[in-house]
Amino acid sequence: MKSNKLDHPSASDETLVGAAKRGDMMAFEELVARHRDKIYARAFSMVRNEDEAVDLSQEAWVKGWQRLVQFQGDSSFGTWMTRIVINLCLDQLRRRKRQRTESIEVINEEMGGVERQMPVVTSNPTERLERAELRKRIDQALGQLSHEHRTVLILHEFEDLEYKEIAKRMECSIGTVMSRLFYARRKMAVLLANLKTEEFK
Repeated sequence: MKSNKLDHPSASDETLVGAAKRGDMMAFEELVARHRDKIYARAFSMVRNEDEAVDLSQEAWVKGWQRLVQFQGDSSFGTWMTRIVINLCLDQLRRRKRQRTESIEVINEEMGGVERQMPVVTSNPTERLERAELRKRIDQALGQLSHEHRTVLILHEFEDLEYKEIAKRMECSIGTVMSRLFYARRKMAVLLANLKTEEFK
């Protein structure tokens, strides 16, 4: 039994999921350790608030443990967990929108927290810096979009969801999704260009 515990760090996600389904909490803890940064980063990219992102990512892990028996391995464990946290974030954004009916725009007040996202694994330190700077610019630009435009962009560009699935999750028409995505892409292009220009001033 001890040897199995020692194998946790080197075991595959698939092996760990199987062990966790049998009640091995250490196996699940290893899965959390491997994917928590990515899950937090996805939550933060959607809700733009560090405290909410922490709460939602923790809630996602609780649900992940509770629903682990439902995980059939059709996708990777990381993708499955990302879907859970995205759904939680969408619910939170809907609650937030209802609470702020006087304004569609959700102003981004939290520009920090980028450093807590999952680091880029690379052997080239220069490439790492360039990727970090790009991520920072993207993060800043995303923060200037409304939550509707930010969400549709994240679901389509980062999660590779189709229009139909996005429309279902956001409770709107496919036409609305396409319109929001068009606007979000155009706005992001302008914002990223402006941010890059400011760096060279």
